Parts: sequence; C-alpha cells; structure tokens
Amino acid sequence: MSTPSSTTTASTQKSAPPTPLAFSTLRKLFWPIHGNEVKKFLPMAVIMFFILFNYTLLRNMKDALVITASGPEVLPFLKAFVILPFSILIVAGYAKLCNIFDRKTVFYIVITLFLSVYVTYALFIHPNIEHLHMSPERLKALKESYPNFQHFFSVIANWSSSLFYLCAELWGATIIGLLFWQFANEVTRVQEARRFYTMFGLLGHFSLIAAGKLGEFLCDIRHTTATDAEGWSYYINYNVLAISLSGLSIIVLYWWMNRYVLTDPQYYDEVNKISAKKEAKPKLSLMETVRYISRSRYLGYILLMVIGYGLSMNLAGILWKKQVQLLFPNPLDYANFLAQFAYWVGVITIVLIFFLKGMVERFGWYKAAMVTPLIVVGTAIPFFTFMFFQEELSPLLSWSGCTALTLAVGIGAAQQVLSKSSKYSMFDPTKEMSYIPLDQELKVKGKAAVDVSGYSLAKASGGYIAGALLVITAAGDLMLIAPYLAAIVIGILVVWIIAVKKLSVLYRGLVNTAKSRDVETFTSSKIRIK
Repeated sequence: MSTPSSTTTASTQKSAPPTPLAFSTLRKLFWPIHGNEVKKFLPMAVIMFFILFNYTLLRNMKDALVITASGPEVLPFLKAFVILPFSILIVAGYAKLCNIFDRKTVFYIVITLFLSVYVTYALFIHPNIEHLHMSPERLKALKESYPNFQHFFSVIANWSSSLFYLCAELWGATIIGLLFWQFANEVTRVQEARRFYTMFGLLGHFSLIAAGKLGEFLCDIRHTTATDAEGWSYYINYNVLAISLSGLSIIVLYWWMNRYVLTDPQYYDEVNKISAKKEAKPKLSLMETVRYISRSRYLGYILLMVIGYGLSMNLAGILWKKQVQLLFPNPLDYANFLAQFAYWVGVITIVLIFFLKGMVERFGWYKAAMVTPLIVVGTAIPFFTFMFFQEELSPLLSWSGCTALTLAVGIGAAQQVLSKSSKYSMFDPTKEMSYIPLDQELKVKGKAAVDVSGYSLAKASGGYIAGALLVITAAGDLMLIAPYLAAIVIGILVVWIIAVKKLSVLYRGLVNTAKSRDVETFTSSKIRIK
C-alpha cells in the first residue's frame, strides 16, 4: 500500500518532463531539439510551414490582382478604410468566439471561413468579373469629375479584387499573428521557446521557397494557353487549389496534436490542471478588453514595435511596388516577379535564421530585438537615396545597359528582402517571446488586440498618411509625395528603437520574477515530499 508521500512523489515524477541533456556544438547549431521533444516540435513546425506557404501565395496573388488593375495608389485607401475596420471586427468576433467555444473549435472555424472566401472568389466571382464590376467608362468619368477622390473610385469599381486583398491580408494577421502564435505561446514552455521559436522560423520559411517555385510554375502556364487572360484564370484556380489543400493540412495537423500530443503531461503542463479541475474561462467584452490592455505599459511597447515595423515597411513598400508595376504591367509578369521575390526572401531568411538563431541565448533579448530595426534603417536609406536621385544616376548606368527603373526595382527588392528576412528571423521570435511571461488574460486577448489590430493599425496609418497626401494634392502618382513619406519612415524607426529599449527592461524583470517563483515552488514541493 502506497503512502501519501510516495503517491505524491510518483505523481510529481509523472507530470514533470525529463531533464534534458546538453547539446553538442554541432547539434546545438543544426538541430537544438531533444529526441523526446520531436513529437511536439515537428507538427508545430509543419503547421507553420503550411500557414506561411498560404500567406506567400495569397500575398503574391492579391498584389498582382490589385496593383495591375488599379495601381499601387489604391493601397493606402484599402489599408486605411477597408482593412483596419475589418481587422477590428475580426478582434471582436474572435473574442466573442473565445467566449462561446473552446480553443480548438475557434481554430477550426476561423481557418474554414478564410478558405471558404478564397474558394468562392476563384469558382464564382472571378469567372463573372466583367458582369460584377463597374464599367471602365463609368470609372474614368468619375475620376475626371472628382480627381481628389479618384483612388476611392478604383477601390469600389474593382470591389472583388479589393475583397480578395482584404481576406488575403487578414490571413497573415489572424492565422499567423493570432491563431498560430497564441497556440504556440500556450503550449510551449519558456525553456522550449528559446529553441523552438527560431527553429519554427527556420523550417517554416522553406515554404517561401516552395511557394515561390510553385508561383513561377503557375505563371508559365501562359505558354500553354491561347491568351494571357486564360493563363491568368488558370493561375488563380490552381493557386486557390494549393491554398485549400494546404489549409486542410493545417486543420489535420492541429487536430492530431490536440489528440495525441497535448494530452500527455510530458508535452503540455496544463493537462494536469485541466483534468483536475475545469475552471470557467474569463469572459470580457471588447471594450473591457481594450480598457484592460490600455493599462499595460508592457503591451504598449509591443504595440509600438509592431506599428514601427508595419508602418515603416508599409510606406517604403508602397513606393517600391510602384516601381515594380511600371516595370511589369502584365498581371502574370507581376506575379512571376513576386514569386521570384518570395523565393529569395525564403532563402535569405533561412540563412539569417541559421546564423542568428542562437542570438537570444548568446546576446540576450535586447540585442536580438534590435537587429530588425537596424537592418530596416540600413537598407531604407540607400533605397530612398537612389529613388530620389534616379535622374542624376542614370548617366552612370549607360555602360551597363541597365535602366534606372530596373535598378530602382532591384535596390527596392533587396531592401524588402533583407527587412522581411530580419523580421521573420529576429523580430517575430523576440516579439512572441515577450508574451510568454504575461498572465493568461493579457497573453490571449491582449495578444489578439496587439497583433491583429496592431499590424492593421500600422498599415492603416500608412494608408491615412499616404492617402491624405494623395487626396490633398490630387496626385495620381505616389512619387510626388515620396519625400514626405521618407521623412516619416525615419521618424518611425527612431520611435521603434526606443520602444525596444524600454520593453527589454520590463521583459527582463518579468522573466526574473518568474524564475524566482519557479524556484520557490520547486523548493516548497521538495519540502512537502520529504
């Protein structure tokens, strides 16, 4: 017959994960995952792969749809007056779903809704686009009558492309920023996160290479079709088919993890608490959630980081996309360029992650979080410099046979690739690590508000800034307002760097507090066992 002390000891040993062994130098560099962790780590990494695979295909398709049809001048208005309001509704709807359903059901519902929109567009809306859109003559007359609002009319006239752009844009903020990382933050221990999160990025970003190659293959379909329009239709249909199959894979893997991994105390600490007692979930209204979050200076700094990245890359990206549209006016040519761009983003991101993945452990959270803003600064300055002095530099290019426009696109692409790669390799992991020490309420609903609304607010702010300048000046070309946008970007980067410094102090304090609490709990449990 077992004594109470022996029973307690057995229970403690069963629920505690085994003490991991130290990695060799090569193992730590290439695969810092313990053998008993593979069952938990690998499916999460594959889920990340498929989510980013879809995100890349959607991003390329939405840009090719909207920019070649309406021009990049419509992007500020889409982001300010369409994406931001709907992102707020997404946060409200997500909070409501969390109060009604459990975590797993919410995940399935959100993924299914997004996939349904993409399939509906490919099968029913795009084939009938000529009957659903405003006539070109009507659109031209409206633009000529009201030149200050010409870009609003383009958004409305091409409403189906605007709708797809909205849903594609929200995939990144909702599925990556909210569903996946919230799930990862809930089931990943702090000591695992230091190794898992960068490896998620390393393996997940092979999806950009795969999506880039698939995009190039689909763009080559034009050579087997009678017209470019027919080739464009094939591109859309096969693209959405790949997105749907990838989405179904995400659902299956998520179900498998919940069924066979997270029911084991070795992989998920909360399983004992859930089986022992099912506590009622906190239920807050949207306004209560906003008020609760607004009191947190910690979340405020995370929000500034998110806005800093989103707004600076948004404004610089709009100017770059203008150059790309001038060089590739055909939708399939534009989509093919973006596919190649995605491929190189994937390659360089993987290289950066490989060489920087131990940076948090070696140099600390602060230095790792500073990598992205410094790279953005270092790449944005030469891009702006060349963009403003194209005419002066053109004579120097005559010997190379390269036009000023081609070089502008190339320099802008390098700026975008390096900035995005540093985001995936350093910004996202350090940002997600900053959520882990928070209490459950801030971790769940606070993250929802910061990540979904934060990214959309950044993009919307860029839209309001660029859109207001376009409306006031009645400019039809973004280059007319480029000097103002460049100055704003530099100011934003300064605020971002300050926010990282402030947050690092608070993060260090929370982590140290959590460590002290764990030591006290461990010590008291040993006393009880004795």
